[in-house]
Amino acid sequence: MVSVPAATAWQLWVARNQALASISTNNLNLAKALNTYAEGIFIQSDMLLQGAANTLEAEPDDPEHLERVQSLVTRQKRLLDQLDGLAILDARGNWLMYSKGSVPPGTNSTTRGYFMHHRDSPSPDMFIGPPLRNPFTGEWGITVSRRLEDSKARFAGVVVIGLSLENFLRAFGTIDLGDSGTISLTTNDGQVLVRYPYREQDIGHDLSRSANFQRHFGEASGTAAFRSSLDGTQRLYAFRKSDRYPVLTTVSLGRDDALRAWRHQALLTIGVVGALLAAVAAIGWRLIVNIERRISAEASLLAAREDLLQANRRLEILATQDQLTGLDNRRSFDEMLAQESRRAAREGTPLSLLLLDLDYFKRFNDAYGHVAGDQCLKAVATALKQGVRRPGDLVARYGGEELAIILPNTDPSGAGSVAELMLGHVRALGIPHGASPHGQVTISIGAATLQGSQSGGAEQRLVEAADSALYKAKASGRNCWVSQEESANG
Repeated sequence: MVSVPAATAWQLWVARNQALASISTNNLNLAKALNTYAEGIFIQSDMLLQGAANTLEAEPDDPEHLERVQSLVTRQKRLLDQLDGLAILDARGNWLMYSKGSVPPGTNSTTRGYFMHHRDSPSPDMFIGPPLRNPFTGEWGITVSRRLEDSKARFAGVVVIGLSLENFLRAFGTIDLGDSGTISLTTNDGQVLVRYPYREQDIGHDLSRSANFQRHFGEASGTAAFRSSLDGTQRLYAFRKSDRYPVLTTVSLGRDDALRAWRHQALLTIGVVGALLAAVAAIGWRLIVNIERRISAEASLLAAREDLLQANRRLEILATQDQLTGLDNRRSFDEMLAQESRRAAREGTPLSLLLLDLDYFKRFNDAYGHVAGDQCLKAVATALKQGVRRPGDLVARYGGEELAIILPNTDPSGAGSVAELMLGHVRALGIPHGASPHGQVTISIGAATLQGSQSGGAEQRLVEAADSALYKAKASGRNCWVSQEESANG
């Protein structure tokens, strides 16, 4: 009688953890997509700023140049919905032009953060400023700006773009995150630029002193769970930092919303199991005088328990994603390799395989601990997945610290190029590894290729060839790749 509630509780706990892991993965994927969306807006804004700066050259107050900038803004508006307006300021902060209309005499912005930044800094890079109200419409927007210089490279003014928060929020509002989910865009140092659902008091809020922000948002991407300092709601967070600009995209789902489906299923399961236990108890009381009924009830209970365990095992078998790295797991790898082997044989195309192993990974775990080892493996997996761009390629966790990349329709030369690219991506991570002679985390790669009709049913030979090449790469000093035919230094 005690074992069934215990088994049920264990199953519910496992299902809960699986639900949270799945939600974190989905949130992280959404954060990456929204980060790409925001990064695209800033890229377009940067291009417009560069175009305006080049048009103005060293004469920001020339009427002909200002007219050309106005024409440039009109064309760009069709491509950049978030564009609210563009303004040109001289070296004293006076407005020379505003793309949405005439400028009232005496309009001056010397106290604006973006103006002071460009006046005091010679950097030519685009500056993403804090949210500001439009001085003419009163609407909130994000400012992005560039420094203007005269012919002697002296500060000559600022070209600044206002990006409408309303249009940012319109895109965010199309995503269903439940009753308490949020999407936000902040600077890397914690200043809120945009937050959905919209609350005016959140605009420009500084999170840099928040213990949660300091503890959880230091990496390039990741997930976390904590109570929001803005509204006190417990949420599951996923975030992604831009590779080009100092901004951070965050997606969160309320913990109660995230676990609602699991809670419903848990209550249903508890009800069913509770009813079953009640029935067993009643039958057991009656079977004091009837041994045959008691044996039948015990057999039914054991069968129900076995069904629960079998259902749990089937769920584990159906899982295709490695929970630590987010990559496809070994089962998915085996299926994909068999499928691509048959396709290569049928179409007469080459099929390449890369087997990758983290160099001196046991030493890394011994030196830095298994938690750091897991983080290192996740970072390497992310770098490899980002480096593979074709939809048909597959990056998988082969086992332990060993990873694999399936490259359909790829000859030995192409496989070598991908291997070289993967070596570079991992080196670029710059993860320190004091126990390695290379001083940082590196990988060794074995590459193998099967051509045309060779590929039919020959996936095992392909794996063995890649594994043999990987062994040679390790024997050659690691931090390099070796193919089944020739070697290349890393």
